[in-house]
Order: sequence, then C-alpha cells, then structure tokens
Amino acid sequence: MKIKKEDYFTPRIINPVKIAHVLIFSADEQIQKAEKKLREDLPWIKVHMISNPQAAADFKSDEPVVLICDDTALNLIDTKPLKRRNPDVIVILMSAVELIHCSHISVTIEKYPYAAKADMIFATNRRNCAPAKILTSLVRCAEDQLNIEKYSQARRYIFLVVEDEPRWISQFLPVLYDIIGQRAAIKVTRSYEETLDFLFGEERESKIDQENFKTRGHGDDVVCLITDMYFPRRKNMQHEAGTDLIHLIDQYYPRFPKIIASKASKADDLRSTAFLVPKGDPESLQTLKNYIHDYTGMGDFVISDEKGRILYRAKNIQDMLQVMKKAEKDTQTGKKLRSILRYYGKRDDFSTWLYMHGFKNLADKILPRQTKGRRLVTSLRKLFEKEIEKIKITPLKIGENEIYSLEEFLQTLHSIHPEKIQKLTDNDVFSTWLDRKGYPELADEIRPIHGSGRKLEKALTKKVEKWVKIYNQRNQSRSKKLSPA
Repeated sequence: MKIKKEDYFTPRIINPVKIAHVLIFSADEQIQKAEKKLREDLPWIKVHMISNPQAAADFKSDEPVVLICDDTALNLIDTKPLKRRNPDVIVILMSAVELIHCSHISVTIEKYPYAAKADMIFATNRRNCAPAKILTSLVRCAEDQLNIEKYSQARRYIFLVVEDEPRWISQFLPVLYDIIGQRAAIKVTRSYEETLDFLFGEERESKIDQENFKTRGHGDDVVCLITDMYFPRRKNMQHEAGTDLIHLIDQYYPRFPKIIASKASKADDLRSTAFLVPKGDPESLQTLKNYIHDYTGMGDFVISDEKGRILYRAKNIQDMLQVMKKAEKDTQTGKKLRSILRYYGKRDDFSTWLYMHGFKNLADKILPRQTKGRRLVTSLRKLFEKEIEKIKITPLKIGENEIYSLEEFLQTLHSIHPEKIQKLTDNDVFSTWLDRKGYPELADEIRPIHGSGRKLEKALTKKVEKWVKIYNQRNQSRSKKLSPA
C-alpha cells in the first residue's frame, strides 16, 4: 500500500506559540521552591527569579512572558512598563488570601485593588493548592489563553471552565491537564457575559446571530463545558447563571458534554442534560476525571443506548472497526447499533475521538458525518480499514531512526541521546503515536511526562517496559483462546 505524503504521521501542535520566559517575583518560600518543578515539567522555558519590582518592570523579550507574583509582590510592582516592553505578557497572581480564594474578581478588586493588575488569579495554600502542584498548570493555562486569543487559527479543541472562585480552578487544572496532555486547550471564564462573549462573540443573548452563530466566538471549538451553578450575571454575584448557560448551550451546541460542578440543589433539575459532580467532595475530582476520559474523546469511545447503558467500549481504532462490522450485520443487534451510531455521527463524536487519538487527516475526512444507517457504518468501516493498513507501514521518526513497533520504540529509547526525545515529549508526539498504534493505556501514562536528560529517558523507559510486558501477555492470552483444542 502506497502512502501519500499528507497521510504520514504528523503530530498536531495545538499551541504554535510557547511561553518562553517565566518571571517569579515572590517572597513566598513555597512559590520560590516550585520553580524547580516548573523547570522539570516545562524544560524549554527560561525561569527568572526576580528580586525587586524594577527588575520585573525592566524585563524585555520578543517572546511570550508570564509574570508570577504573590499578593505582596503584585502590590509593589508597576506592570505597565512590563506590558509596554513585551508584546505578549500575562500577569498571574498566586494569592494566599482566603477571601480571594472564594470570591469573584469584582469583589476581590474592591477589597484588594492590586489584584486588578493580574490577568489571571489563582489560589495557593499549603494543602491542595500547593505551589509545586499547580504552578505548571497555571503557566500552561496562560499559554492556552495567549494562543486562543491571538495565534492559533486552526480549529481547536477547548475545555471551557466557567468558575468564579480561584480555589477550585487551581485544584482542578492539574487534573485536567494530566488527562488532555497536549491534545486540547483550557479556557477559564468567570462571568455569564464573559462566557457568552467567548462562545458567541456577544455578551447578550439577544445579540446572538441565530443563523450564523458559529462564525463568531469559539463555540464550535469547545469540546466540553464544565460549569458552576452560581457565578455573576449583570454584576449579580448570586445569580443562578449556570441554569441559563446550560439551556443556551442546549439550544446552540447540544453536541458537547456539559458538566455541572456544584452542590447547589438546583443542579438536580438539569440532571437529564448535564453530568453532575458535587464540587468539594473528596471523590469529586476523580469522578470528573473518569467522566472526561470517557465522554470527551480523550479515552475510550463509549457507546451507550438511549437509557445510558454502556454497550461497547472501543479503546483504539481496531476496536472501532469491530464495532462497525457488528453494526453492518443484518441482525437485530446490528440494526439497533446502526440507529445508535447515527446519533454519534450527527454530534461529530467520531471526528472528535479520532482527532484526540492522533488521526487528524481521517477526522477531517469524516467531519461532519451526517449519513446514517448501513451507509454510515460501511463508510466508516472502509475508512478505518484503510487507516489501520497505513498505521502498519507508517513509522515514528526519532532522529534517523524509523520505528514501527513497541519493541523498536523501547530499544530506541535505550540507545538514543535524551536531547533527541525531549522535543517529542514536549508536543505529545510519543503518546499520539502510541494512540494510533492501539496502545491507549501506555499513551495515557506517558502523556504527563515531560522533562529533559537521563531523567526523562528513564521515566519513559520504565513506563514502556511495564506495558510491553502487559501487551505481550495479552497477545499470548488471545493466541491461546484462538488455538484449536
């Protein structure tokens, strides 16, 4: 089978512009120590420890900059010169003030005017928001915001988080980034009007163009909505804006999953249209993680009936092919499955899942997929078969090495210089290739791994060695089952 150049494996870069410099201006010992973790997680970033306000104000670079301040430091610094000298700079406040942790920005600024200098506000403490746990995620969130607003013109996949309290966002971001890796971006909004402006390019419902609403804003790029029930609308701090937002999303963008993270009793009224998670419960973050993994294209392709009962879990494109073959059959099961799959095709679930698992070209081909019945499943079956044949003969390139199998991947990790693998881990190249090859569990385990040098090589090698054994054992078990008695 001859492969066209455009069909070769090429990883998708969601953020064409990277944060290059992080300035840390803080007397907080925990924030200062967190810079070590930041260097390990994002080794391409230059971290500068700033000792006085003037040094921060005088900093100049043509590359994107993030300034990290604690409450005292931000109160001292004049951010205007920094923003004049640098075309792309984002100021982050890591606040230790309890009132700021649980307040909307308008309340925060009224009580603590220095907070108005910050572009993004997060909570820090010694427990669930310890600086070493959250600092990397805050910088990544700043990078996502910069690219969404200014640089990335290609279609994006965005998790929209609507929450006005910095504390919960600070806890949740590391969890979400561990799941999505470099496959999607995160956008945080903190009011009803800000959210509408992001989705529709308008701050009022009455201004939304009902015919051409996808042409403005970023609504068509959103892959999942995660929202609180109570956040400001028209400066009303206690407004039950979550209900209005969910109804609006149902009207314009019913395709993407909606998650309500709230303990408000009113959330129960939306149970039929959104997934509910009691925010603040000990298990809530893990519950959120499981749901996101299953229903946003990040993990298995989960096929459920009209009552929500899970019928099939496709872990890879090979499993997806088997589902299509079942649906093609002239049986009652096949007929029912074809009816269910029509719904998934209409919502663009196939293309989203394929995109998240490294099949960009294939995802583009089937978007949108409005066909139905046997025609739908047959066309998908043929496309999946063709793609699987491509996978077999399309290598992963690491330097001069061409890799076709998991064993070859492991051998190369053992022998190649670590510098040649760092950039590939930075952009999720390995995990994307593993997803394509049908190894999603290994892809998930190495997706959060970043770094440099031998430490990076050892971390990757350890995970790959573990899963080579597991996959070999699975293959042996399958072979025994298929062997004649």
